[in-house]
Amino acid sequence: MSALALAFHKKGYKVTGSDKGIYPPISTYLKNAGVEYYTGWHPEKMGTPDLVVVGNVAGSTNPEWLYVQENNIPYKSYPEVVGEFFVADNSIVCAGTYGKTTSSSILTWVLKDNGFDPSYMFGGISLNDIPAAELTESKYSILEGDEYKSARWDNGPKFAHYSPTHLLLTSVVWDHADVYPTEQSYVDAFAGLLKNIPENGLVVLSAKVTHDRPELAELVKSKVITYGKTPDNDYQYINVKTTKDGTTFDIIIKSQGNDLKPKTYNLATSSLGDYMADNITGCFAMAHQIGIEPEAIIKSLKTFKNIKRRLEKRYSNGVTVFDDIAHSPKKAEAVLASIKNIYNGKVIAIFEPNGGNRLQESIPGYDKKFISTDEVIIPRLTSIKQDPTKPKNLDGQDLTDVISKTHDNTKYIDDDEKLINYLVENTNKGDVVIFLGSHGFRGMIDSLINAYKADKADNAL
Repeated sequence: MSALALAFHKKGYKVTGSDKGIYPPISTYLKNAGVEYYTGWHPEKMGTPDLVVVGNVAGSTNPEWLYVQENNIPYKSYPEVVGEFFVADNSIVCAGTYGKTTSSSILTWVLKDNGFDPSYMFGGISLNDIPAAELTESKYSILEGDEYKSARWDNGPKFAHYSPTHLLLTSVVWDHADVYPTEQSYVDAFAGLLKNIPENGLVVLSAKVTHDRPELAELVKSKVITYGKTPDNDYQYINVKTTKDGTTFDIIIKSQGNDLKPKTYNLATSSLGDYMADNITGCFAMAHQIGIEPEAIIKSLKTFKNIKRRLEKRYSNGVTVFDDIAHSPKKAEAVLASIKNIYNGKVIAIFEPNGGNRLQESIPGYDKKFISTDEVIIPRLTSIKQDPTKPKNLDGQDLTDVISKTHDNTKYIDDDEKLINYLVENTNKGDVVIFLGSHGFRGMIDSLINAYKADKADNAL
């Protein structure tokens, strides 16, 4: 929401806002940009705006939400506003269970670097020091297509508002069981997305989707371009190598005409993770298909720095500490596999799932997802609302028991200070500690880093 506020402010709109709490770095960005805001819910401070953008945090008894309704003030959900103001004639949407934020930020960087000047929005903080959303006059827009519900009054996916003419679909693996109670209901959301791509549009489709969900590919009426590891794809990536310094790989562009031979290009990125080859190849394919030459794409990718909390290295001095937003077992699996390939020491994962992955229905999804880690620690879980009509959400001990079925070295430590002390006492040079989850871990990452620094200082005396 703050990214939206900054984008409108930069475009000349008068923007104000409120939230339960506003903290750095978001509060700093808003203050430096001159965007007015306040904490708490105070209808008397709202005035009579032309439009109110209502976040999902606004419950039915929220005083400001009640004020909006009582005074017939026009309002829209976040995705409705994005759909109305950001979507351009050429609407590129990056969707999928995972990789959509990274992919939308990559494409934004590549198109900006090549003069397209797109309107865009993605859900993260760019390490390239560009805002997470921007409104321009370009005929291109790039949007992160989230499948989560649009608003309290609209359970449809956010991407249903973005009218894509160009779609990059990275994956379809059941997630968000709190919104999609069955796997089929989740798949159906993406089926609706694919059906609505116009015949003159373009779908860049991951081989993971064509392999796991072949019925989805059959719904597409437009041109389809595929990417993946195998040679039957239009864009194939091979020779993936990830080190502590980044990832390198090759992309082979399949012959696209009688007189054209396959061409191979070498790519390098400072971003870590074998899965980055998959993300980048999908973006490479999309950028190439809209007319950017491979050499220009590669040049832009060399300066791409990823976004925060995507295998973000927070500390490296004997022990290495990473922070990653992987809040589902499937995402955790991919991240941990990459870490295990890079580091030889012990890998300890502190994992906190999102709300959908605390439901009883999510239990099968945890099987064998942590095989690339030596130890899993479940911290005290952030409180979330419990649906009284459904079975009890998994608590920390429940989650520990579930993961322990296929990973016997799993612990539940519900005291933050004890967890930090345990990590300091049980890690050595060469080991890796990685925090996985969408919440902020209550400052534990900074506390752990400070503890390691203090330990280093004591040992130096």
